[in-house]
Formats: sequence, C-alpha cells, structure tokens
Amino acid sequence: MAQARVKARSPRRESVFGERFAVFAECLLTGVWIAVACLGVVTYPAAFAAGARHLRRRTTHEAGGWREFVADFRAAVRGGWAVGLAGWAAAAAVWVDVLAARAGIPGGPFVGAVGILALIGLAVALLRAAAVWTPGVAWRALLADAGRRTVCDPAGSFLVVCGLAVVALSAGFLPPLAVPVLGAVAAAAVAVEERYRHR
Repeated sequence: MAQARVKARSPRRESVFGERFAVFAECLLTGVWIAVACLGVVTYPAAFAAGARHLRRRTTHEAGGWREFVADFRAAVRGGWAVGLAGWAAAAAVWVDVLAARAGIPGGPFVGAVGILALIGLAVALLRAAAVWTPGVAWRALLADAGRRTVCDPAGSFLVVCGLAVVALSAGFLPPLAVPVLGAVAAAAVAVEERYRHR
C-alpha cells in the first residue's frame, strides 16, 4: 500500500522538478536575450523590461518567445532609451566622485561612498521598475513608484542587490557567465515585485 502511494506521488514530484528546471533554463536563455538587447548601450532598461515581461508570461503559462520579447523591447525602448542615457550620466557622476575620493580631496571618501550607494539604489529602482513594465506605461511613473518601493521594501531591495552582486562576481570569475545570469537578475526583480504585491 505504501509503495503504491510512493509510485502515485513520484510523477508529480518529477513534474514539479521539471517545471522548476524549465523556469531556470528559461531565465538563462532570457539573460542571453537581455545581453543582446543591451548592445545598444542605452537600451538596457528596455532589455530588462522585455526580459522581465517574458519571464512573467512564462511563470503564468502564457505563450511567448523571441518574437514577443522583441515586440516588448521595441515598445519599451521608446521611452526607455532616455532612462538608459540618464543612468549612464549618473554612473559618470559617481565615477568622478570616486576619482575625487582617490585624489585625496577633503570629504572625498564620504562623497564617493554616498555616490556609490545612490547609484546602487538607482540600479535597484530601475530593475524594480523594469520588473513591472507593461506596454503603454510611462517610464517616469514606473521609476517614481519603484523608488518608493525600493525604500519601503528594504528586504526586497536587498535581494535585488544580491542578484546584482552575483552578476558582478560572475563577470569577475568568468566574464561569459555574466550573460545568462542577467536573466536570473530579471527573475529576482520579478519575484521581489510579486512578493511585494502579495504583501
């Protein structure tokens, strides 16, 4: 009797494992798509938005593939390129602060540390905005809401920072490994937003 129960339950366990492995594999594939879409330099917000939307479709068992990703990317890049340009400007400003700190300017280390923390906060807000992006929604409104969630949900924001740290460590250890891991960062942002929504 017990053996019959084990046999009856085992296919379900295998299907759950198979489903989770399929989602993980989809994350890695999405990371490659995101990396290709980021080649436009200022297109990284749109790339993450399209990747996050693809993963949301995948987890809700909706149809979607490369064509849908490209369509989402084209829709997101219309306003997303300006966000990408602003992000690079912020990174350049922080780099100047870091150079000032290294040059020994009074107060430089403090300003550099504040700049780096602010840049990390902006990156988290951007990823959280991309995780909930849908066609037709303005990036300005998305970023404003994501900024509030970044501050009001420090645990979720910390999880996104951990995802970014994994990408940085992967790039330092084996640079090509950072490409598929980008999909895992998008998935982490989607999961954090789902967690916040259910709370």
